[in-house]
Amino acid sequence: MREREVEYITIPQLAQILGISRIAVYKKVKKGKIKAIKIGRNYLIPKKYILVILGKALGEEERRQIDKAIKKTVEEYGEVLRLLGRE
Repeated sequence: MREREVEYITIPQLAQILGISRIAVYKKVKKGKIKAIKIGRNYLIPKKYILVILGKALGEEERRQIDKAIKKTVEEYGEVLRLLGRE
């Protein structure tokens, strides 16, 4: 029988992965920069967010920010971008 894969990591485990202190990770969790759930007195970080935290994947919020910036740029500079594309 196969053991169920762990879906969360702890703050100390993430600190070791990132190469920073546990306190630094805890502060990022408290500020909302790292998504975590609190179970009792402990925080757990979903494994699916590790790539986002490491900057190797974009999270939903980052994607929304990029889409918003692109839309604003096209609205403000659309004609200039079209003219530049002709050259």
